[in-house]
Amino acid sequence: MGSTNTAFDPKIYDIPDADIAWCPGCGNFGIINELKTALAQLQLDPTQVVLVSGIGQAAKMPQYVRANMFNGLHGRSLPAAVAIKMVNPNLVVIAESGDGCTYGEGGNHFIHTIRKNPDITNIVHDNQIYGLTKGQASPTTARGQVTTLQFDGVIVDPFNPIAVAVALDASFVARSFSGNFQLTVELIKMAIKHKGYALIDILQPCVTFNKVNTYQWYRENTYLLPDSYDPTDRQAAFKIATDTSKLALGVIYMNPNKPVYEEQLAPYQIDKTPVALRGLEL
Repeated sequence: MGSTNTAFDPKIYDIPDADIAWCPGCGNFGIINELKTALAQLQLDPTQVVLVSGIGQAAKMPQYVRANMFNGLHGRSLPAAVAIKMVNPNLVVIAESGDGCTYGEGGNHFIHTIRKNPDITNIVHDNQIYGLTKGQASPTTARGQVTTLQFDGVIVDPFNPIAVAVALDASFVARSFSGNFQLTVELIKMAIKHKGYALIDILQPCVTFNKVNTYQWYRENTYLLPDSYDPTDRQAAFKIATDTSKLALGVIYMNPNKPVYEEQLAPYQIDKTPVALRGLEL
């Protein structure tokens, strides 16, 4: 994977004069820098990478990174990403959207993408709020939290994507915090190198519409998994995933033996040439 060029700089993924429409202090700025750094450290040429997103503040990411991109409908980043990987498995495919887009509107796709186990990376910008539409509760907003729409507080429990992913035997499940640069870079690199579906739920502040889950809140309410932790222990992983008193950061669960979806498809059993390239003289 990657280029033979050993002098990759994250700036290779910059789009000059990009009009970035995020609020000052938004956690997305950390994630975009972490993503570019991870891609550079993996020495991936921009032509090798495809960023796929739905709708939302996080879903603007492909418009700000120099790489191939597809920006689709709300909640529909994953089926598009799976399709791209199916027709050209040589590409590094990254589905990138927020907690609302991925776990709300895209919840069904989230579940069935885990079942398929395509070789894609799914980066979820989890700010626990709908930022683009001005602060309504998202699937991961805490019970009782007052928002611009839930005036008396949210009356349902939050969706737990980590627990769902572990329960469905997702082949790579991780959580990070956008304020921890080195950890997030390393997890993105691990996810891209992992063979199969890789989920990274990145906790990030929405400085404008979520005054509860701030940078300070995340620092006080997260912890790093110890080096002794075994992410292949599914029972231990589920216990950690369901303990929300303090949120674990790191690789929570891995199943490296799960078959990869596109590798089982009939067109690749005899000929490994990407379907998208067959019949083309390149």
